[in-house]
Amino acid sequence: METSYLHSFMRVVETGSMAEAARQLQITAAAVAQQMRILEKEFKTPLLARAGRTVVPTPAGHRLAQSAPTLLRELERARTQVSSDSVTGELVIGTINTALHSLLPDILADFVLHCPDVKVYLQSATTQHLYEEVLNGTIDAAVCLYPSFPLSKAFDWSELREEPLILLAQRHLAHIAPRELLRTQPLIRYDRQLGGGQMVEKYLRAHRITPMERFELSSLAAIAMMVDRGLGVALVPDTSLNLPDGQSVVRIPLPDAALSRRFGVMWLRSSARLPLVHQVVTSARRVLTQRQRT
Repeated sequence: METSYLHSFMRVVETGSMAEAARQLQITAAAVAQQMRILEKEFKTPLLARAGRTVVPTPAGHRLAQSAPTLLRELERARTQVSSDSVTGELVIGTINTALHSLLPDILADFVLHCPDVKVYLQSATTQHLYEEVLNGTIDAAVCLYPSFPLSKAFDWSELREEPLILLAQRHLAHIAPRELLRTQPLIRYDRQLGGGQMVEKYLRAHRITPMERFELSSLAAIAMMVDRGLGVALVPDTSLNLPDGQSVVRIPLPDAALSRRFGVMWLRSSARLPLVHQVVTSARRVLTQRQRT
């Protein structure tokens, strides 16, 4: 199949006119019509239909219009990789907000040192959404939490950290027992729709603690800042998030065995960009090793 025909098809769909598509592509309308006939022959189904003075996609045409951009991007990546001896191309990485605000900038800095010619796209979402995006091939890898269900054999997973629950509190409260703080101080709650927030809820229920809730939000960085401002305490996963300079917030370990969340990199074993994904994992491990030494 000529990929230029797919480009022409997308232009026809966007403009609703073969003549206008031909004008923009700087070819004749007859040439565009011929390309559309060849595409329909290749796919063995009508792709376009007349609707008054315009041309609209058929149901099959709609499906092709949805998949064509991804197909064209994959073909372009393949051409780039085949025609070049250096590590080039594109990589789409999904990430949860916690990683985006902590480890990921350092991971990307290390990655760029080893793959300077690779263009990286970032997408931020929840772990559940990132899992779905990796599964359907929209993103190449996700820096996220381990899902709440076992991964199938189609996936690969590299664990980077285990993050137990800790209590964030102002420094002058550090001498008070964590459970006492949870019972007596306002709670800045981690969003219950997230995996970490669900861990918090399980801990509170297990210890029969009914906190005085003041706020509920999804940003761990913002939660730490609010604790610093004296707005309450927070029960959160012990992430690699660096607290801003000047904060008086302390991390208080919980005295009993607490729940933990698993943080790492997830990707499909069949990914067309496995070498680049493996480099991301290598960079992540290198960054974590360096942080442990400091």
